[in-house]
Amino acid sequence: MIDRLLVVGSASVHTWRYLAGIAPHVREVWLATSDEVPPARRPANLAGVLRVDFRFSSFSAVGKLRGWMKSIRPDVVHIHQANSVAWHATRAARGLGIPIVLTAWGSDVLRLPQQNPLMGQMVKANLAAADLITSDSLHMAAKIREFTGEKARIAVLNYGIDALPAAVDVAAKPYQVLSCRLHKKLYRVDAILRAWAEVEADPRYARWSLTVAASGEETDALQALAAGLNLSRVVFTGFVQASRLAELYSQSRVFVSVPESDATSISLLEAMGHGCLPLLSNLPANLEWVIDGMGGVIAEDIGRLGDALKGALDTAGDDAQLTDAAMLNRRLVEAKALHHENMAKFAALYTEVTGAARAAEKA
Repeated sequence: MIDRLLVVGSASVHTWRYLAGIAPHVREVWLATSDEVPPARRPANLAGVLRVDFRFSSFSAVGKLRGWMKSIRPDVVHIHQANSVAWHATRAARGLGIPIVLTAWGSDVLRLPQQNPLMGQMVKANLAAADLITSDSLHMAAKIREFTGEKARIAVLNYGIDALPAAVDVAAKPYQVLSCRLHKKLYRVDAILRAWAEVEADPRYARWSLTVAASGEETDALQALAAGLNLSRVVFTGFVQASRLAELYSQSRVFVSVPESDATSISLLEAMGHGCLPLLSNLPANLEWVIDGMGGVIAEDIGRLGDALKGALDTAGDDAQLTDAAMLNRRLVEAKALHHENMAKFAALYTEVTGAARAAEKA
């Protein structure tokens, strides 16, 4: 167990969740973030918090972070996201001899470098500055390798879900489909609604309904689209708390998520744990969890999502097939995607990088 860990990350549910999960594995945890930490998210051994403006235009971030690092002398700095957060934090740590772990999110390496060459160079520099990089999918790890070459140390590890849900009798589930990704263009919820219009037009699926959870910048447009398509079996719930989302998973036979780009999605892992049949876009990270026809359905062509959705309903409407898929998916989640076990693995990475740093000093 290391003594002092400095976590650097923007104010987000992902940062708070990681903070709570890793705290039991270190003696003290310190946090540099962009906003107040909710009281319920503060672990007992949170020794201090530094507010930092992580925007690219911030002139104070590097100086504030560097001064703090010198003051607390953490054993490890763990930076979350290879974007401007890492740009400021890696420069702040330069020359201080503190090992850096960098967790890259999918958008950091799959989308951000495509914006312009400057963003690509920034991401490359951030990755190069890390002693160890973590990725939540093999696909993203391969993309990271394209930036770093063979010298980078990369660990494939996800945050995991909080716990494996209690097994449910999938035969008792209502005939419900769940979409719960954010209402952003990236997640193509509009394509799901258009596919659903084909389902509602087919009398074979009259008993099925669609729940569209979550919210976002596209919510109004999505509701207008549903109205324009005259959809009668769609319910928009808006943002829901975790407990309500767990109920929606447990009540759904099919989980549909078709983003343009993604790494390993926590919502996918949650849906698999709750016995939903996943219907996913054909992305490499999704294929690490679901093989088409084995545990789920992969939509090869979003233009034909309606056909894929009907195929998923046919499978999930068969209690025996859904039971087989649910058992397979729960075993996968139990083996690879539980939060407590994966936090212990992150802690082991800290021991690894500090040991490597000490060995390098002696060499």
